[in-house]
Amino acid sequence: MKNSAKNFVEHYLKPSTIIIIILTAANIFMLASVFGFDLVSSEIPLLITTTGQGHSYDAGWRTVRMRVSAYCPCRKCCGKHSDGLTASTHRIRRGDMFIAADNKYDFKTRFVIPGYNESKPVEVLDRGGAIRGNRLDVFFHSHKEAMEWGLKYMDVKFMQ
Repeated sequence: MKNSAKNFVEHYLKPSTIIIIILTAANIFMLASVFGFDLVSSEIPLLITTTGQGHSYDAGWRTVRMRVSAYCPCRKCCGKHSDGLTASTHRIRRGDMFIAADNKYDFKTRFVIPGYNESKPVEVLDRGGAIRGNRLDVFFHSHKEAMEWGLKYMDVKFMQ
C-alpha cells in the first residue's frame, strides 16, 4: 500500500502541488508514513488542516480566539503574590517570557501569541485570579511594557 500511494503521488502530482487533507489529528502521522513523507523536509509541500468544535488545527497546533492582557511582577499587577515566584514555582529571571492561563491548560502548555516573544512559543508558567476560560496574561518585566500591551482579542495557537 505504501508504494502504491507513493507512486500515485509521484505520477500525478508535481512538486509545487499543495495537498490539502481533512483528518483527525491522530491520523496525521499515519498519513505521512503511508505516503512515505517526512513532514518536515518533504519535497512536496503538505498542508494538513483538521477542524473540530470551533478550533482549527495546524500540524498539532490548535488555534483559538482569546482575550490577551498583560502583567508584570509588581504589586499593582500581582498584589500579595508579587514575590517573583509563579504559580508553577518558577523563579522569574531577567529575559523570561511566559504566560498565565486558566488551569484547563496545564503548566508547560505552549502558546504562540502574535506580537509577543517575536511570535515564538511560550509556556504557561503562571495562573491568575481573573484568568478564566479563553483568557491569557502575557508576562512583561516592567509595568510600563505591560500597560503598552494593553488588552487584545486575537487568534493564538497552542499545543498541550
